[in-house]
Amino acid sequence: MVGLYLDPPARAIVVCVDEKAQIQALSRTAPNLPLRPGSPERRSHDYARHGTTTLFAALEVATGKVVDQCFQQHRHTEFLAFLKLVAKTYPRRQLHLVVDNYGTHSHATVRAWLAKHPRVHLHFTPTSASWMNLVEVFFAIITRQAIRRGSFPSVADLVAAIRRFCDAWNQRCQPFLWVKDADDIMVRATRKRTSGTEQ
Repeated sequence: MVGLYLDPPARAIVVCVDEKAQIQALSRTAPNLPLRPGSPERRSHDYARHGTTTLFAALEVATGKVVDQCFQQHRHTEFLAFLKLVAKTYPRRQLHLVVDNYGTHSHATVRAWLAKHPRVHLHFTPTSASWMNLVEVFFAIITRQAIRRGSFPSVADLVAAIRRFCDAWNQRCQPFLWVKDADDIMVRATRKRTSGTEQ
């Protein structure tokens, strides 16, 4: 997988795919108080819940461009629909998709579709190594900049905000760059896990 990032196959597209599930449409009971000199932005602690959505995203490693789609749920049905969207976005090219080990990614229906579309290849991150999937960086950014601080009176408003953020992202996107070499990454990815050990 590290090789896909550092030395992708010629003329192939490498994308990192995952879903950010159960994003809540929360509306604050009072408007946020803006930043002022000497005072941080403030907001009320209480809110109303209006439902959830799941964001599926595919981040193209070479450019940072994101393909996105929101669904009510995150079953294998939605994952397969999103795979078809990604395949349609990059026609007639070999596609290498980095995904985690979530059960929907290896469902029998998904495997059957992949067998009929040999240009699409799934590469699974090692267990407990979701940090190796670059789309997680994008999820952290959209959460911090568009979701966490927002107030959404409906799921439709939340989905519209996600859509606006992704459109703006794609107009100014740049690829994420690894700061460690492949040997350092492989040491961390393959080290033995011990309960209670943090690094």
